[in-house]
Amino acid sequence: MPDSSPSSSRPPQVGRRTLLGAAAAATAAPVVLGAATRAAAAPAPRKKPRALPGGGDLGPNVLVFDPSTPGIQARLDEVFRQQESAQFGTGRYALLFKPGTYSGLNAQLGFYTSIAGLGLSPDDTTINGDVTVDAGWFDGNATQNFWRSAENLALVPVNGTNRWAVAQAAPFRRMHVRGGLNLAPSGYGWASGGYIADSRIDGQVGPYSQQQWYTRDSTIGSWLNGVWNMVFSGVEGAPAQSFPNPPYTTLATTPISREKPFLYLQGSEYRIFLPEKRTNARGVTWGNGTPRGTSLPLTRFYVARPGVSAATLNQALEQGLHLLLTPGIYHLSEPLRINRANTVVLGLGYATLIPDGGVTAVKVADVDGVRLAGFLVDAGPVNSPTLLEIGPRGASRDHSANPTTVQDVFIRIGGAGPGKATTSLVVNSRHTIIDHTWVWRADHGDGVGWETNRADYGVVVNGDDVLATGLFVEHFNRYDVQWFGQRGRTIFFQNEKAYDAPNQAAIQNGSTKGYAAYRVGDAVTSHEGWGLGSYCYYNVDPTIVQHHGFAAPVSPNVRFHNLLVVSLGGQGQYECVINDTGSPTSGTSTVPSTVVSYP
Repeated sequence: MPDSSPSSSRPPQVGRRTLLGAAAAATAAPVVLGAATRAAAAPAPRKKPRALPGGGDLGPNVLVFDPSTPGIQARLDEVFRQQESAQFGTGRYALLFKPGTYSGLNAQLGFYTSIAGLGLSPDDTTINGDVTVDAGWFDGNATQNFWRSAENLALVPVNGTNRWAVAQAAPFRRMHVRGGLNLAPSGYGWASGGYIADSRIDGQVGPYSQQQWYTRDSTIGSWLNGVWNMVFSGVEGAPAQSFPNPPYTTLATTPISREKPFLYLQGSEYRIFLPEKRTNARGVTWGNGTPRGTSLPLTRFYVARPGVSAATLNQALEQGLHLLLTPGIYHLSEPLRINRANTVVLGLGYATLIPDGGVTAVKVADVDGVRLAGFLVDAGPVNSPTLLEIGPRGASRDHSANPTTVQDVFIRIGGAGPGKATTSLVVNSRHTIIDHTWVWRADHGDGVGWETNRADYGVVVNGDDVLATGLFVEHFNRYDVQWFGQRGRTIFFQNEKAYDAPNQAAIQNGSTKGYAAYRVGDAVTSHEGWGLGSYCYYNVDPTIVQHHGFAAPVSPNVRFHNLLVVSLGGQGQYECVINDTGSPTSGTSTVPSTVVSYP
């Protein structure tokens, strides 16, 4: 087996991942002026805008194949050549396969590329071949293989094992691999992922050099190894609990889950399936045929194209339509306002929302059952106070029967150009489920610097009873996560502190050295987390000391299981793991310091 020890899992270079048509506003009619003794005419009544249509074509960047389509491989290769190394490019693609059997394909996925089957079950669409992510574009280093996805397909890999060497924001959902799954790049170079949900892998999953991974509500044949932090919830075939050696955190079930909405074909009609909520979930949702849930016809959705205005998107929402965001980039001059219960906003091919002028990109009211899924929010150059708000401040309604879900919604500040936001994601609504997000203040790309892409806070949770499954939050100037709601739960957390802090003073938090990666508010009396990790790499000033990765009130019902902190190559150090508990990280050894249970 290739060496997967922590000391071999960072590259020698310096740097983060090298280490590891507008709608016009109606105007009032002019006043008609008469003699001085006559009253002005009343303004003409404002006309309602023409109703927007539902349904329609999915646009040029959604490529739909059936088994009789000629030249599938050539088209896949063409998209891959364009997207392979376009980390901060503008191309966005969705590759959709109608139900049937396809042979001899190798779909290599680059940036901002999603591949999916169009059946109700993954087994409706079988590829005798591979869906591959590798790292040849980056000299065998997979730590920057972001923003791509595979969903709702069955694969029969050519050599028996499919390669999926990804980092953050690269979900593998609702997949059936009739063989094994290799999560490392060719040559077993550095890798830093990742996320699997609602999937069945008949053979062995081999993470090899993957530093951390979260697998939820799936079935696997077996699991090979672990480096720092491997977390499983509701996974049949998962290894037994054994943290920290091997570093496996295993929960028999996931307390609450509701799978991501997905596009499928019923005959020749496109529909969007809405899986139902499960409690104490274990295994896949589709194992016995048709999944449980409801569906909506595409005619209930406004099918948005890049260039459409925020006013038009809000008109569609006010009209009672859901939103399907086709691949591309959408500039928003005002927030998308989601005020209706059970609204679905689903992105294809990493549709990207950019708030202009410092507005918030999306605001959700305190209503039941909103589903946000499959899109990227990219901060604009003017500071936004927030980028995504789930519920208004003070939201207090009970949504336990029908929570809002935020799934594969990713947030980025900088990288593609200057961006700023004080807080990225704020969750005020109770019972919200955050199921796989990567909230990232960029540490490489364009528009990157301690003040250039300033972003103080990543995720702030004010609502009670919020659950996070697969929480990736990195590089914020102050706190990465702050949790003020009661009875919050997190299963799997991955964090890196901001690499570019210029000196100790820049991160000093009163008398405390540094801001915790994950802070639970002092007034919280009930909170629980499993499998949480924070890493530091203060490469600008390696003498920086971070007191701890985690901060929480000392209370019998504020509990943590299986925590770790790591100093990457001794570039900065942690003194403790949580509060004043846990051993300091030691020198340049890149060995985690762990706490199995707290308090």
